Amino acid sequence: MHVTCEVVGEGTHDLELESGATYGDVLDAVGLSSHEASVLVDGSPVPEDRTVDAESVRVLRLIKGG
Repeated sequence: MHVTCEVVGEGTHDLELESGATYGDVLDAVGLSSHEASVLVDGSPVPEDRTVDAESVRVLRLIKGG
């Protein structure tokens, strides 16, 4: 499954995910966790355990730094 993922303010990633992947897997693929970012589909946040059903998502980083 091909998903285009825009990390807001940081760039776009073209991801190849396995069938049945979750939005948490999208975060993993871009090196973020659910504690530091949210996945948005059509402008609305989606749960990390929901199966990916969109071809394009935005990731909004909630915190930056460490």
